[in-house]
Amino acid sequence: MALTATVYNIEIDLADSDRGVYESLALRVARHPSESEEYFVTRVLAYALEYAEGIEFSRGISDPDEPTISVRDLTGALKVWVEIGNPDAARLHKASKASPRVAVYTHKDPEQLVARLKGERIHRADAVELWAIDRAFIVQIVERLDRRMSLSLSVTDRELFLSIGSETLEGRVVRHAVD
Repeated sequence: MALTATVYNIEIDLADSDRGVYESLALRVARHPSESEEYFVTRVLAYALEYAEGIEFSRGISDPDEPTISVRDLTGALKVWVEIGNPDAARLHKASKASPRVAVYTHKDPEQLVARLKGERIHRADAVELWAIDRAFIVQIVERLDRRMSLSLSVTDRELFLSIGSETLEGRVVRHAVD
């Protein structure tokens, strides 16, 4: 018997002063059994941090050629390709050729990813944005993960303040150079 995805209903009040984005998001997000909780939380945070008109999650493992998260304009043209975790150089090369902007959000050690990508063939590697989310912050969210959640996320100077009920968690998003 195949395992099925777990569906999470997550409401996020987003106040991203870095980008001037203030929205209420109602997300219904499926977590595949092969997806770790850390990866899932990073994926949801990346969605909020990249939120713009035309954003969407991919269809998941059923469509491996698509970005994990994409932002498209009204014509359907790809504007932003977002990857989560530790994508390989070939995937980033493909992403960078297909989209004007590529961002990677990782919950793992960014130095290991940078070392692995160093010297690899990646189109416009200097333009690829690698964002490392504070690992302790991710773990704190995982510990509170529930299938129905209401969150408030404030972003100021890439500092993250996440309110879950009466608790406020703090973390940071740091950019690393790929090349």
